[in-house]
Amino acid sequence: MIEFHLPARQPFSFYSAVRSHGWYQLAPFIWDEPRRELGYLTRLSSGKVVVLRLRQAPGGVYLAALPELTVQERDELSGVVDWMLGLQMDFSAFYALAAQEPKLRHMVERSLGRVLRSSTLFEDVVRTILTTNTLWAATKRMTAALVEQFGDPLAEELPAEFERLAHPLRRAFPTPQRLAESDEQTLRSQTRLGYRAPYILGLARAVASGELDLEALKNSHLPTPELRKRLLAIKGVGGYAVAVLLMILGRYDSIPVDSWALKSVSNEWYDGQPVGKAEVEAAFAQWGEWQGLAYWFWDWKE
Repeated sequence: MIEFHLPARQPFSFYSAVRSHGWYQLAPFIWDEPRRELGYLTRLSSGKVVVLRLRQAPGGVYLAALPELTVQERDELSGVVDWMLGLQMDFSAFYALAAQEPKLRHMVERSLGRVLRSSTLFEDVVRTILTTNTLWAATKRMTAALVEQFGDPLAEELPAEFERLAHPLRRAFPTPQRLAESDEQTLRSQTRLGYRAPYILGLARAVASGELDLEALKNSHLPTPELRKRLLAIKGVGGYAVAVLLMILGRYDSIPVDSWALKSVSNEWYDGQPVGKAEVEAAFAQWGEWQGLAYWFWDWKE
């Protein structure tokens, strides 16, 4: 086992980052609410599957991992966790604005803003596609099926302190290369991805072949309109999905407009009357580059 601490730009709340959206409920994440610890399985570039234990620590995050790692693997893992939790992200400019808005002051009080990410953007794009036009229970099922059928297995026996934080499937999220070897019929009938099957397969093959370098977009300096254009070029990624992915990438100048957004804005400002995409966007236009973040964490009416 290896153990170390990673520093985070303050203020930082591990709990707020993990619970920012539903990813912590999807395989191969596992969340221990009483202990406020996050477990996750990831595959390093060496091919080694690693199980992680993460929790808040003074000044940042405590990380423990199995199996033993080389110096290079440890450095890679540090970068992975830094990315997943956005440890170096700076929200000071937004907090200065949010402190003046009663509906957003809780963001400052609870150090909200970071959004939990997967270890790769490929995994996040697949997860996002699996959230479209379906119920959350179906998203959980499809994600678990992908992990179970195509993920690389954890080779290690685990001590008790890791056992409860290693997902029961004992597999990492599948690589693009592994999914690219599948076929549409398998993904439709066995994995039960439905209409998403050709999108997931096409994405995996594009990444595996080198045609699409998703990971390069993590720290891209492209203007948001150009980044949005590149994401929208991925089949299966529409307006809602691209807004979610831009949030994950730290671009907050758009809003993922879905049925929940329409209902929430209607109840908040229009007395329950029907509204459209334009009304949702207008409600948060004043927040400019931060509008997606303001929407995501708004203290909505019950």
